Amino acid sequence: MLRRAQFLSAAILMLALATSAAAADQGQAATDPAKAGPDFAVQGEYVGTVPGEKEEMKIGVQVIALGEGKFRAVGHEGGLPGDGWDGKERRAVEGQAVNGVATFSGEDGNWKVTIKDGKLTIVSSEGEQIATLKKVQRKSPTLGAKPPAGAVVLFDGTSADAFEGGHMTKDGLLAEGDTSKQQFQSFQIHLEFRTPFQPTARGQGRGNSGFYAQGRYEVQILDSFGLEGRNNECGGIYGVAEPKVNMCLPPLSWQTYDVDYTAAEYQDGKKVRNAMMTVRHNGVVVHKDQDVPHATTAAPVREGPGPGPIFLQNHGNPVRFRNIWVVEK
Repeated sequence: MLRRAQFLSAAILMLALATSAAAADQGQAATDPAKAGPDFAVQGEYVGTVPGEKEEMKIGVQVIALGEGKFRAVGHEGGLPGDGWDGKERRAVEGQAVNGVATFSGEDGNWKVTIKDGKLTIVSSEGEQIATLKKVQRKSPTLGAKPPAGAVVLFDGTSADAFEGGHMTKDGLLAEGDTSKQQFQSFQIHLEFRTPFQPTARGQGRGNSGFYAQGRYEVQILDSFGLEGRNNECGGIYGVAEPKVNMCLPPLSWQTYDVDYTAAEYQDGKKVRNAMMTVRHNGVVVHKDQDVPHATTAAPVREGPGPGPIFLQNHGNPVRFRNIWVVEK
């Protein structure tokens, strides 16, 4: 029996998954999965079990497209973030396609990894199949949530009239860069968003937008799939607090924010209590009663006692929105 440590080195550390990047120009943002190119089919999440010393162990791998057939694979012992991973160790490795089929070998040459038709297969140097991980497509449990009675529906796919300068796309989605006409104090909001596929982009240039409560406090929207989860990444309260776990799904997946927001409190024009947020990203609590001591970077509305709008930032990337509604508290 091969040692567990060797196996984990192969299964987690030594994954580099790719296919040929010969199709569409991936230097541009893709908003249609059918036109996203072959790298898009490989990028995603893979789950399976590997032999352990006493019993099989679940592992999850997130494969990130970096353009031109290059990939980064990030392994998580126990399962994917929010689904078994203990939040401790992450292991990453870079890789490149060879002849249209992804392969990678362990450091000691004892392992080989291939991916084909949504399956990640690990074999020994003798050709023995050790494990197979299957590609999964997770969905937020709050996706498609219906507005309750009395909710303020800002966007349901029929009109963008609730927003100043609101713009609907041809496929009935809300484009980025919108400010609600109605202003709010404390509220609960549900919104669904989709980041584009931009494999050659990096950092803040990759699927960037943001949801601003009262136009003052931003919960970042970004293609942060597979990243560590910083306060300037998806799910972070920008410049204030990191998410407890990075729940970002792959680009072109529909994702959800469900935010319980309590406005700052003022007396005689002076702030006496900071704003506070509880944020659920794809159904998982990433901030619980988080104190927000100041307006975040690029906030279009200054802090103050008055109400403020829902603002969806335009950062130059084609982020799309749908199913947005607010319940005032």
